[in-house]
Amino acid sequence: MASDPIPAALVAPVALSPPPRRPWALPPAGLAVFYGRPETPRLFHYFLPRLLAEGKQVLCLDGANRFDPLLIARLARQRGIAAAEFNRRIRVARAFTCFQLTELLVRVPRFVEKFAADALIVTALPDLYFDEDVRDLDAAVAFRHALDALRALAPLPLGVAVFTDATSFAGPRRAMFTQLTAQATELWRFALDGENGKLRLIGEVGGSRLQVTGCGDRAC
Repeated sequence: MASDPIPAALVAPVALSPPPRRPWALPPAGLAVFYGRPETPRLFHYFLPRLLAEGKQVLCLDGANRFDPLLIARLARQRGIAAAEFNRRIRVARAFTCFQLTELLVRVPRFVEKFAADALIVTALPDLYFDEDVRDLDAAVAFRHALDALRALAPLPLGVAVFTDATSFAGPRRAMFTQLTAQATELWRFALDGENGKLRLIGEVGGSRLQVTGCGDRAC
């Protein structure tokens, strides 16, 4: 079974519109999808310091198993904030199968009743649904329920961000990524700058480039 959220220490179709904010920040509402690099599911860490420094709380559904408490502690030290304070504002639930991730998404409204999250981070959606050990029909049904669960979150005062490496995969199930982005209100692509090798974040609308920003080892 999927795990319940635990303290970090322990461990929609919608037309895309130009993001009205700095790109290295999670949305206050709606669904933002981040993609473009194999390491994308890990890059959500660099969005946390700004959120946590603002006193906000984060619920993370980690299908990629990338949550790193040591990295969280380092980011906290860089900003002169106690790691324990960061950990107090984060809850993490891990999923190891696509069915577990769907279950966690369905349960988000109940989670936020007990932990008043301002932001929801989801990793490995739809990556987990590409598992070849899961039949195509079963994966498709589970993914459809996951999209329904995301749509059901729209009335909540909750910004949702998905970090995915789906574009690294080949095969017919990659169409799930297209279905996900069709439901998104924001789409952001990570890319390496050809001149300095730094990671850049590119906002996109219908394949058009909106904004390009650079970032080094830490969030801008």
